[in-house]
Amino acid sequence: MSGDESLLKGKHILAVDDEEDILETIADLLDESDIDTARDYEGASQKIKKGRYDLAILDIMGVNGLKLLEEAVDRGIPTVMLTAHAVNRETLMESIQKGAISYLPKEKLSELDELLDSILGAYQRGEPPWKLLFEKLGDYFDRRFGSDWKAKDREFWSEFSRNYSIGKGIQERLKHDKKIRDKGI
Repeated sequence: MSGDESLLKGKHILAVDDEEDILETIADLLDESDIDTARDYEGASQKIKKGRYDLAILDIMGVNGLKLLEEAVDRGIPTVMLTAHAVNRETLMESIQKGAISYLPKEKLSELDELLDSILGAYQRGEPPWKLLFEKLGDYFDRRFGSDWKAKDREFWSEFSRNYSIGKGIQERLKHDKKIRDKGI
């Protein structure tokens, strides 16, 4: 990171992936953060239940990442999905529906610190991190899924666009946020 101090500095982050080299790369890239790691669903689930994290980074395949996403959202942990084999329209939409704040392809792993800093900044400012993701990686998704990929799920993306700042994922996270829930909102 260059310029201003990273928002990731000092953050307690859980990184979950079944590939040790990916976890090592994440730890190297996020060296200003306090990183906990897990290589399987059971270990990650225990850490989510017992730990306090500022952010979770979850692989999808090999660790049951979508189930872990549900658990992290239940605990109020902002969660980013990071995947290679599961990069497809369906898991992207499911990640949104289950409350992830972003969905990053492992092909962009070398940019992880910058992407996470931007995404976390948007999240903390109350801006929709998904809008930022599509601004930064929209071309990537167009190349990967085809230029008309949103048209194939027009109803989903139409609703998503109408509710960008209060999308289903954000609503799901708010439902589990004790500070909000206690106010009856």
